[in-house]
Amino acid sequence: MWKLALGFVAFAALALFVIFKAGDSVDMGGEKHGSEMSHEVEPAKAAPAAPAAEAPAAAPAAPAGK
Repeated sequence: MWKLALGFVAFAALALFVIFKAGDSVDMGGEKHGSEMSHEVEPAKAAPAAPAAEAPAAAPAAPAGK
């Protein structure tokens, strides 16, 4: 049982160390919507949508034999 507690304390210490070393680069605020988003795609870098190639219309199928 003491090994489990020691493992928990070691993992918690490691997690806190990593979080504090990251500083302000880690945002723990949850989902962002609208102007708060930091990973917006710039319009100049966005790839334009390729127009779909139009396939020629197929001839209607012949009716089955009578």
